[in-house]
Amino acid sequence: MGASRQQRGHTRQRIQDVALELFAEQGYEKTSLREIAERLNVTKAALYYHFKSKEDILISLFQDLTQPMDELIEWGKQQPRTLETKREILNRYSEALTDAAPLFRFMQENQAAVRELRSGEDFKERMLRMVDLLREPDATMTDQVRCVTALFSIHAGLFTLRDLEGDPEEKRKAVLEVATELITRTHEAEGT
Repeated sequence: MGASRQQRGHTRQRIQDVALELFAEQGYEKTSLREIAERLNVTKAALYYHFKSKEDILISLFQDLTQPMDELIEWGKQQPRTLETKREILNRYSEALTDAAPLFRFMQENQAAVRELRSGEDFKERMLRMVDLLREPDATMTDQVRCVTALFSIHAGLFTLRDLEGDPEEKRKAVLEVATELITRTHEAEGT
């Protein structure tokens, strides 16, 4: 029974991976469930067992991404609002984004499709909660911009540096260093 459940989980993951690959290659709108099934070498009925639509696949991908974000947000809310906590939030977020790089690439290249889905709005709400963990309530406008920029520099780094030669982990750490510098400057300006 355990092996059967594990196999279903593996199949679900394969479907997500192939769908994301096709969405990135052709665009979300131009990819059909039939093409996903063909690339997997399964019947459409087998695909329907796991997902009823492309949107269901995309929603499941967002859920896989947002779960670590939700855990990070909950963790951050329980921590003292120190510079060390803010740095750890950025570090954990950087690692989560690295793990979800293909989904973020899809989001960047298929913004119109993402905008139309509820998952896109849910993701935006999570991003705002992440910013709230980094920003002090009475922060100046400049410091608020620094907090937002720190978080989004991690996103930007994922895309802009992917074609730059070099070790991916070294690039991630460089982006994280810049984000951390922004948060450190904000924290020091707040005098907390």
